[in-house]
Amino acid sequence: MSSLHPCALPPDSLLQRYAATHAYTDCYATQVAGAVSQATYVAAFYTTAPFKVERLLLRLFASRPSTDQEAVALAQGQRQAFAAWSVEERTPNQILLRDMTGRTRSWLMTAPCEDGTTRLYFGSAIVPPRDAAPGASPLDFPFSTLLGFHKLYSRVLLFAARSRLTS
Repeated sequence: MSSLHPCALPPDSLLQRYAATHAYTDCYATQVAGAVSQATYVAAFYTTAPFKVERLLLRLFASRPSTDQEAVALAQGQRQAFAAWSVEERTPNQILLRDMTGRTRSWLMTAPCEDGTTRLYFGSAIVPPRDAAPGASPLDFPFSTLLGFHKLYSRVLLFAARSRLTS
């Protein structure tokens, strides 16, 4: 199995539209043995221990409660919103979610590999505020301050999902 690593966005990524507009984007990938469906991956991702902490914080500080059952329903295409996110676009192997402020996007994708493994992708986009000057950096305060934490947390989330899928 490959390690978890940053990588370029796949050409067919739903995040490409944001990369093309010079928004901040990132992408991390790892592989797991066997075939993993998009729904299984999304459900695993949003029900990991690290993400449950984020869900608790959203419930306490943003009045955005969520449950594991809602995460599974989102994964199965039965919900269009979950905690602080709503579905912006979905394909059979990708989901792109927009946060409640409209500034960030979360993206998950599965891709089967020729060797029988599945590549798992997780990425994000940060867009400038609506009233920003043309060409303004999307990484204003607090995003620039939190970028290091965001990169570490993205890896923790993907690692936790991979661990859940391989246990």
